[in-house]
Parts: sequence; structure tokens; C-alpha cells
Amino acid sequence: MHDYKLESLIELAALLGEQTEFQEVLRLVTQKAADIMHAEMALIMLINPQTRHTIKTVYKEGQSVEDKKYRFIHTNISGWVIDNNASFLTSNLIKDKRFRENLFKDYPVKSVACVPLRTECVVIGTLMLLCMGQKSHFSEDDLTFLEKLSVIASPFLRNVQRVEQYFTSPKTKESLRSKYEVHGLLGKSKEFIELLHSIEAAAHCDVRVLLMGKSGTGKELIAKAIHHASARSESPFIAIDCGAIPEHLMESELFGHMKGAFTGATLTRKGLFEEANHGTLFMDEITNLPMDLQAKLLRVLQEGEIRPLGSNTTHKVNVRIISSASASLKEMVHEKQFREDLFYRLMVYPIHVPALEERKEDIPLLANHFMQIFSKQQNKEIENFHEEVVDLMKSHSWQGNIRELENFVERLVTLTPADRNQIDIKFIQTEYRKELDNLRHYPQLNKSLTESLADYEEKLIRQALIESNWNQSGAARALGISEQTIRYKMQKLGISKH
Repeated sequence: MHDYKLESLIELAALLGEQTEFQEVLRLVTQKAADIMHAEMALIMLINPQTRHTIKTVYKEGQSVEDKKYRFIHTNISGWVIDNNASFLTSNLIKDKRFRENLFKDYPVKSVACVPLRTECVVIGTLMLLCMGQKSHFSEDDLTFLEKLSVIASPFLRNVQRVEQYFTSPKTKESLRSKYEVHGLLGKSKEFIELLHSIEAAAHCDVRVLLMGKSGTGKELIAKAIHHASARSESPFIAIDCGAIPEHLMESELFGHMKGAFTGATLTRKGLFEEANHGTLFMDEITNLPMDLQAKLLRVLQEGEIRPLGSNTTHKVNVRIISSASASLKEMVHEKQFREDLFYRLMVYPIHVPALEERKEDIPLLANHFMQIFSKQQNKEIENFHEEVVDLMKSHSWQGNIRELENFVERLVTLTPADRNQIDIKFIQTEYRKELDNLRHYPQLNKSLTESLADYEEKLIRQALIESNWNQSGAARALGISEQTIRYKMQKLGISKH
């Protein structure tokens, strides 16, 4: 087993010792196991020792997902592991003779590794990894590593589970939202709240963080939020986009240079590592870092010291690294485009940042936030969007994520005349017109009946409030409900004038 894999296990033990939230322990254990073993999916099952009821959780890219087909695999293989009190490994699940023929023929899974989670010689659950790729499978070495990981993780899983039986979770959803709104992080969806829990936990651990998510999802805002909520908040936060600086200047930018080190170096200059000393250095799009600099960054992480260009001496630095990647670092490691040892040292605390597609519930909230900012900047008094504009924003696939939504809202505010207080559908740009027409003719049916009714109810109440100039008594009369009811509905549906 490589030294950096063993180091990952030690780091995991240290991280788990600082966690107080059960879901965050589950996430860290599955994320670490999946990333180190290059698995597409991790599944964990825990058995309540008193009731013998089970908790089954599926994790993909660091987020819990609802997927019944994988729960079927989970149940059957976990049953085998518990019955036999042994680990399970197969390179071809469909043809595995330990199960009846064709049991898994409808499931796109090739290789499986599953180990028991034990405390005090009692099996408290299982940890399972799935590999879907046709060209790869788990090895005996992988299974050995997973067994070592389970030995470390099991006591923490059990202890945090016990703590949660007697103590209240330290941070409520509302307090987390309020705390991070000041850092520009807005949302109320399940995916967003899970992200806030991860940010909160990462802020309390002085370790390297790797933010993984698509471009435009707000990774720099998250890095800043982690820094400002950490013990390093009084020290500098420095950011660098690893793809925006020419390769021949990157080493000098990071580590500094001495006068005369190269043509044009007329002065001695500090690098970003020295500027961020005792604080945080955010390395955005770390995947763009050239191979030779990856080796030098690895040395800095190992030794905690830098050597400026043209200097014969080194300087000790104490810098927390938060890095981000919009491309898959695991795939880049597999394709030899990124150093595997550096990957493990950056991925001490991995956090998946959800795309806007994964948190559509937050789109109106974000759009209103941007509308207020740009309205103020442009000296306008825009108060809301027409309901069809909201529908378009919620149905559109935002490939550029929050950044694209922000640009969209800014253009709408710019196009809206100063005497209007609502962004109307006629100000929608040409490239979105066809999508709007399709939405009018073919309403999307991608929601449950309850969600659809809630959306419709919100539209009716909001429209009644707008038409009554946000007079709640007038809107309640127009809708034929009591003022008490409309206040309750507004609070429940998150309806407000601003």
C-alpha cells in the first residue's frame, strides 16, 4: 500500500475525531473510500443495536442520493456479508456464483467490494463500493485497504450515532442559512443545506479542502466562507486561478523570486504562499497546474516550506490550502494527467458543490438576490419577476450555473425601464424565446403533484399580493381566505416582497 494511502487513513481518523454530526461522518467515510479506490458509488448500511432496524444510504460524488436499484444490490450483498461475517469481493457481479443466476442482470454494476463495520466484535453495518466501468475492477489490495478503513471508521460511526440520540444537533437549518448568507451563500434546498453542513464542519478542521463541482457554482465564495468561519479568519485569504496565469510565470507567482532571478526580475518579490502565511490560499482550477509545478507544490505540502526563484534558502510557511476542480481529478489521475500522490494530499476534506441543476428550488431565491443588487446599482426600484420569467428560470438548464443566472438577471434589470417595478416577459432575450414558447405549450411534468400544487399556490398568492400592492388584507380578500391564512402561507412558501 502506498504511503500516501496510509496517510489518508490517518487524516481520516483525525477528521472523524472532530465531527459531531452523524451525516457528515457518513459523507466523509464514503467520499474518502470512493475517491481513494476510484469507485463510482459508495453505500453504507448501519444497524441500530437496540431495534435492529437499518439505515441505508447511497452516496455518489459526496452527496446522498435516492436510488432504489442500488439499494437492492446493497441489501443482498450486505446480507451475505453479515450472514458470513466476512468481506465480499467480486470482479463480475452478474456472474458471481454466490447469488442465484441473473439476480443482478438488470444492474449496470461490474465489480463490488463490501466489508463489515464492527465495534466490540459486533457487526454494526457494512461499507460497500461499486465499480461500473467495464475496464476496471477492485483488487485484493483494494479490499484490504477498505477493511483497514472500516476498522478506523466503525467506532466513530457508532459514537456519533450514540451522541445524536442524547444531544441536539449543534446547528439548525435556519441558523446555518443565516450564518452563511452574509458570505453570499443563499439557498434553502436539501442539497444546499447539506453543503452548508459540510462547510461548517470543514471550517472547524484546519486541514486541506478540495471543492469539486462544475464551473460557476460559487467555489471561491465557499472557500472564503470556510476561511472566515475558521481560526485563520484574522489572517489573509489569497486566491489564484491556476488557469489564468501563463505557465512560465506560475512558479514565481506562487513561490516568489529574487532580484535578477530571470530577465525582467528587477525587484525581489514575495509569492502568494508567503502573502497567505498563517492564512488560506485558494487554488482555483488546480487541474491546470503544470506537472513540474505539481511536484513542487507536493514538496511544499510535505515540508511546509518554499524556495523563491533564484534563492538558495527556504522559508517556512503555514498556509491552509483550499483547492477546486471543475473537471474530475480522479479521471485525470487515472489518465496520468495529475499526480496521484498530490491528489491524495489535496483531498483531505472533499466537498461536492452541487450544480444549479441539482438545486432548482434555490433559483428564485438567487434570482431575487441578484435582482436587488443590480436594481440598486442601476438606481431602479424593481421588486419582482413576472411569474413566466420565474418559470423560465426554473426550467432552464443553466450550464454556466450561478454565474450564468447572475448574468441573465443583470441583463434583464438593464433592459427593464426605470419606471417599471416588475421584470416582464417581453424583456427576455431572443435566445430564450424559443424555450419560453415551448414551456407555454408543453409544461414540464418533472415534479410530484404536491410540488406542482405548491408552486401553483405560490404563484396565485404572489400575484394577488402584487395586484394589491402587497397589502395582505386585500390579497386575502381577493383569494377568499383569512389574513391569518395568507400570513401562514407566505411564511411556509417563502413569499416576501424583498
